[in-house]
Amino acid sequence: MNSTSELRQIRIGVFGATGFTGKEVLRQALERGWQVTILVRDANKVRVQHALLNVVVGDALNVSDVKKVIQGQNVIVQCLGVGGFGDGKPNSFVSDATKIIVSAMQDLKVERLICMSNVGVGGSHIPWIMRKVVLPYFLKGLGLIMQDKEVMESVVTQSGLSWTIARFPNIVERKSKNKIHVTLDGKGNGLDISLIESAKFLLDQATDTAYLHKSACISN
Repeated sequence: MNSTSELRQIRIGVFGATGFTGKEVLRQALERGWQVTILVRDANKVRVQHALLNVVVGDALNVSDVKKVIQGQNVIVQCLGVGGFGDGKPNSFVSDATKIIVSAMQDLKVERLICMSNVGVGGSHIPWIMRKVVLPYFLKGLGLIMQDKEVMESVVTQSGLSWTIARFPNIVERKSKNKIHVTLDGKGNGLDISLIESAKFLLDQATDTAYLHKSACISN
């Protein structure tokens, strides 16, 4: 799937398109000339108007709403989150929504799923100081988010779909460095990645099978 005509035939459904990373995923997908369908709770949060954009107003925990986004797509990108580091309380939103997305994809025969996760999930390496000091004492909310991502990843890897999981460190707004470091275990990765390159990596998986059925850790 490399020609311009083939790329323009891609129809992508995006969950989390009004979030920090999701907005950039949406922007880049439209820039590539892809047809994009997104699910949002509030249409007023969508600042983009485009002939290739279809906005579905609904809830990621509602099966009917989720199916409206997935129906007829080639690729689904899940970049859901709870915003920042959450509220400091255990939350299962991402894993619950992913269960619904996976089930809907199975029902509708849509195979390709790309999910955003965190470095440190699934046993991937993070520095000792992060694991033993920063997460439990200073970023407890992030630790709880990662617990939910553990469940999410299990749902994805056992789905039978054509999945790729992208595990990111801190995502920051800055100019693209046009260079990323990818590992399968997180060892040797940096502490952050640019927003532009995180979204680009997610979208690149729509036409690349290098990380099919793999969980990749990405950084600058």
